[in-house]
Amino acid sequence: MTVTEVAEPPTSTEQLPPRRSRRRVTALLLTVGVACAAVGVLVVREASNSAADTAATGLPPNTARVTRQTLQDAQTVDGQLGYGTSRTATSRLAGTVTQLPDSGATITRGKPLYTIDDEPVILMYGNVPAYRPLTVGSEGPDVAQLERNLQALGYSGFTADNTYTSSTASAVAEWQDDLELDATGTVELGRVVFAPAAVRIDGLRASVGDPTGPGRPVLTYTGTAKEVTVELDAADQRLAEKGATVDVTLPDRSTTSGRVASSTTVIKPGGQQGEDPTTTVEVVVALTDQKAAEEYVLASVDVTFTAAERANVLTVPVAALLALSEGGFGVEVVDGTTTRYVPVRTGLFSGGRVEVSGSGIREGTVVGMPK
Repeated sequence: MTVTEVAEPPTSTEQLPPRRSRRRVTALLLTVGVACAAVGVLVVREASNSAADTAATGLPPNTARVTRQTLQDAQTVDGQLGYGTSRTATSRLAGTVTQLPDSGATITRGKPLYTIDDEPVILMYGNVPAYRPLTVGSEGPDVAQLERNLQALGYSGFTADNTYTSSTASAVAEWQDDLELDATGTVELGRVVFAPAAVRIDGLRASVGDPTGPGRPVLTYTGTAKEVTVELDAADQRLAEKGATVDVTLPDRSTTSGRVASSTTVIKPGGQQGEDPTTTVEVVVALTDQKAAEEYVLASVDVTFTAAERANVLTVPVAALLALSEGGFGVEVVDGTTTRYVPVRTGLFSGGRVEVSGSGIREGTVVGMPK
């Protein structure tokens, strides 16, 4: 990381104070505390010839006190409350759309998503999309997924593994008969739609009576749990650690909590020729309490991420820090009419203050400040 120093030359030698010379140093620092990291622009003074606990002459132009408080590396950003990414259910069967659910309806395992030629297309749970017919001799994770769903729906007499056996076919035939389908024992492609869990109908892409066929959209759906989507700058990716707790402020100004469910780096091409692409981080936050947001379908919310927190620590204004010539940072402790330079260890930087510790540093200690 590049560190840039900018010196402010005095206008005349008379302006130099009789005590240690000071110059302004502007640096972009990555500061790592005991259990935290924060990035910021830090402006410090330099005690150019200091040694620990050496007395300084004269008094600083301003002072501040060491205080005890809780520091947070936190940031509040805009977010969108909703039901998450909308997905499209496309037909794999030719025919006529004969029944559709209402927008906003919840469909669970074993229930029809829609019907074609008065025959249902059934929702089952799983992450492997349906991509082929399943019949005796079929092998693979999609077979095990189908069998687990059949067991969950109350069918038995087979083992839920990767092999579609005659026992599986018998259970499938029983399931088909219950749905008033031809009991072939084979699951045709398009009869089942797999989704990770229950779905909420987001919108309709077809109408009852429309002809349909392979690849034609029928409806869109989302999950049933509300979540918040946030777009962070790439520099703030540290905030989006999976499992991290966040605070969500709803439109009525009430607050509920959530956890980071996922974060994905998104690279967007430049809008015009020659423009550099931009990198952002898309964060999905799962709400801890779904009822807290039940009155909202879609809403803008505020999301507060806390990357680090240091409770009950000693702090000083960042401007009180001195860059010691022997390395590290210190503060100018004011004791009556005298001052001395004391080295300190720095921790978390937040809101213009910094965590400090060191010998002789305690709550209420008076430290020097620039004008």
